[in-house]
Amino acid sequence: MEIAERFINYTKFDTQSAEDSETVPSTLKQLTFAKYLKEELEREGLKDVEMDEMGYIYATLPANTKKKIPTIGFISHYDTALDASGANVKARIVENYDGNDIQLNPNMISSPKMFPELLAHKGEDIIVTDGTTLLGADDKAGIAEIVQAMCFLRDHPEIEHGDIRVASTPTKK
Repeated sequence: MEIAERFINYTKFDTQSAEDSETVPSTLKQLTFAKYLKEELEREGLKDVEMDEMGYIYATLPANTKKKIPTIGFISHYDTALDASGANVKARIVENYDGNDIQLNPNMISSPKMFPELLAHKGEDIIVTDGTTLLGADDKAGIAEIVQAMCFLRDHPEIEHGDIRVASTPTKK
């Protein structure tokens, strides 16, 4: 699976936090994504995959060398902010961004006049929403990057590494 496809798939899960919650995770819908991610890590061949009752997920990409190499870890979170809905995210890829306005929906654009940093990404592919929801990129993109990196290392045994531990967590807001 390509990283963009993986990320867009993750955005389909509503993992929005609840500010007034006293539980971890702060919403039960976060556990739906957590269960999916656990199963995905298992399908991708990671070992010691586990998820606790609060939705904390742990997994290991085993070392591929007998050399004494320290274990490293990558941590991400999967809850999304309270600022906008996390439901019905309509992510899409703007291929080969041309530097012009991006029409998100009939009533909303993302413009380099308002966001000049967009111009630094001319010629690149950009993933956007339709403007009615948050994309959740700070967290779900991080998870996609970590999972993709584990798959890359799994598929390239010439890159020696020690045990690599990954964790993905809800965040109580």
